[in-house]
Amino acid sequence: MDIIAKISEELQIRPRQTQAAVELIDEGCTIPFIARYRKEATGALNDEVLRALSERLGYLRNLEERKETVLAGIEEQGKLTEELRAQILAAETMVAVEDLYRPYRPKRRTRATIAKERGLEPLAAMISLQMIRTPLAEEAEKYVNAECGVGSAQDAVSGAKDILAEAVSDEAAYRTKIRDMTVKEGRLLVTAKDPEAESVYEMYYAFDEPVAKLAGHRILAINRGENEKFLSVKIEAPVEEILRYLEKRVIVKDNPETASVLKEVVADAYDRMTAMKSFEEPTSEVKALRALLADPEIYDPVVVQALINGINVLYPGVCVELTGHEKGLVIIENEMDIFRPWVLSFRDNKLYDLSNPSSCEGLELVDIMKTMDNRIKLDPDLLKEYEPCT
Repeated sequence: MDIIAKISEELQIRPRQTQAAVELIDEGCTIPFIARYRKEATGALNDEVLRALSERLGYLRNLEERKETVLAGIEEQGKLTEELRAQILAAETMVAVEDLYRPYRPKRRTRATIAKERGLEPLAAMISLQMIRTPLAEEAEKYVNAECGVGSAQDAVSGAKDILAEAVSDEAAYRTKIRDMTVKEGRLLVTAKDPEAESVYEMYYAFDEPVAKLAGHRILAINRGENEKFLSVKIEAPVEEILRYLEKRVIVKDNPETASVLKEVVADAYDRMTAMKSFEEPTSEVKALRALLADPEIYDPVVVQALINGINVLYPGVCVELTGHEKGLVIIENEMDIFRPWVLSFRDNKLYDLSNPSSCEGLELVDIMKTMDNRIKLDPDLLKEYEPCT
């Protein structure tokens, strides 16, 4: 992707202006400084345009890095086709890239992976082909194996359905179509967390409008109201239309032995997609945990802390994004505040204690790097070299 051309087109400015602004940002100049003192270089771009440019620059660079990582990961598996490569390179959003990567991403242990381990993939393939002539229960009996955890024909069919539902939910084309249908036909529903509370968001306390007709200023106001805990927001998707679309794509033959099973597969697949909010950018573990910690009245801090201790997302070897588009590597965990570990900066190869304002030079942890799927494994002896003196 030509990032300069892309940003120039989106912001309707000349490529020369974009190029000059990008060079100044890369040199470390702040947006107010560029707007005030570098007008001759940027063609007098104002603060608003420069901030939008800076945000898009960061997003598009992360997007290109992510594409490289995804392509490398799929190529390592020996599954990268030219068609898939072209689709990934043409993707214009992080969501689109993640949709294409989903079928190849290393998965945690799911019901589908357990079913595969139990030898139920052939049964799932048979149901998917929709050419079975004998009763499905009869075919499923062949896969009953108590030692493998398949105690009955129904267990076998359930496992096969899990495999098929995961495959449908991972299909990038379906996710893209559902997202488009939600944008065109869905509705944004907003309610007040406390209807009696006075705020500047009172006009949105009972708000209902088609997503396609939402004005930009309303979206910004609703986002602020949600962030400030005044509003609850959800998108109501056209569920019946979506299920009809999926059934039409999945159920391609009128076979009474498989049609009812595949209808259940479609419903399960859609549940999996909406649980992951296919219409939104993925939320990272760090952002999710911060949201949980920020609302102790709803989420019990003791339970949240137990969750943090259990999943351990910021351990040594994790690559992280820092403020100012910096990148770094977690070297030492901070048990008192997991979001302020010791980090090795990729920029200057220095170690920063993010819990110490006087020595971290204003650096703060923003997120886990989206370009890293596999965390780096560090030798414990090597870590000792970086341990701060106490």
